[in-house]
Amino acid sequence: MSANESQPPTATYDSAFLKACRREPVPHTPVWFMRQAGRSLPEYRKVREGVGMLESCMRPDLVTEITLQPVRRHNVDAAIYFSDIVVPLKAIGIDLDIKPGVGPVVEKPIRTRADLAQLRDLTPEDVSYVTEAIGLLTRELGATPLIGFAGAPFTLASYLVEGGPSRTYENAKAMMYGDPALWADLLDRLAEITAAFLKVQIEAGASAVQLFDSWAGALAPVDYRRSVMPASAKVFDAVAGYGVPRIHFGVGTGELLRLMGEAGADVVGVDWRVPLDEAVRRIGPGKALQGNLDPTVLFAGTEAVEAKTREVLDTAKGLEGHVFNLGHGVMPSTDPDALTRLVEYVHTQTAH
Repeated sequence: MSANESQPPTATYDSAFLKACRREPVPHTPVWFMRQAGRSLPEYRKVREGVGMLESCMRPDLVTEITLQPVRRHNVDAAIYFSDIVVPLKAIGIDLDIKPGVGPVVEKPIRTRADLAQLRDLTPEDVSYVTEAIGLLTRELGATPLIGFAGAPFTLASYLVEGGPSRTYENAKAMMYGDPALWADLLDRLAEITAAFLKVQIEAGASAVQLFDSWAGALAPVDYRRSVMPASAKVFDAVAGYGVPRIHFGVGTGELLRLMGEAGADVVGVDWRVPLDEAVRRIGPGKALQGNLDPTVLFAGTEAVEAKTREVLDTAKGLEGHVFNLGHGVMPSTDPDALTRLVEYVHTQTAH
């Protein structure tokens, strides 16, 4: 499907998830969880035994199995493509690895204009395994939508400049403040790579896409608007013609919610720090919201989970569209049965 043909894939078009994203009436509030595929599931740990994270993201058989596991187990309303935000960077030849217990580590951080040469364009051939995996997945998923996945330019830039995870982002922010022209060129290059990565996923059959700006909460609104939002907007603009819902999520982004919506999202993800009725006041009309149960509530027992879930659903009552999710990803030691019960509870409580 080309960018000019926004004909929806018929199998998933009437799903509760896509209806909620389009702010249409739904049979029940749809549910999926960030990091629903992963370490909380024993079947995931089993298939990943002895296989590195990046390798598992590049094997269509493993990607397919891991993506399907939570759909089978939890009866969630959408699958999310199993990947990592650094996969497109690895695909264009950046020397990086995902180290257990640490996260992505970049061998040669980008600190100068000459270092930008590391960032060549991403082609579909670079990620042929993505096209293959999504083909396998959409056949298996049938009417269940698949959400495409990518890291946003700011979060990718932070990894590349810092060389790995950071709590302070001192190198990234130093470049942003001290060499704004280099920073803008870096984010623009990353926006092109990210857009290309999402296009591959949509053209292979993804029914929606989510841009994860995991670290954007480290920014003041004025800096986000000036130094980050143009690159995120470029990504969303690049995929607008496909007609699939575009979701934008960041952690600790309560102060940025309106701007994240303005960047081009159809659905704004909200973490657990801001109630959904307050979030919609900040974001304004015309957007669906996604969220936002605190992931740690799942450790508190069924009664507490149901009470907190009820609070989220109550604050979501006036929304134009609501996709139930956690306020961040599923934590590794979460009891999978708690997630299964949560999906069932939301479906039951919101069924019309």
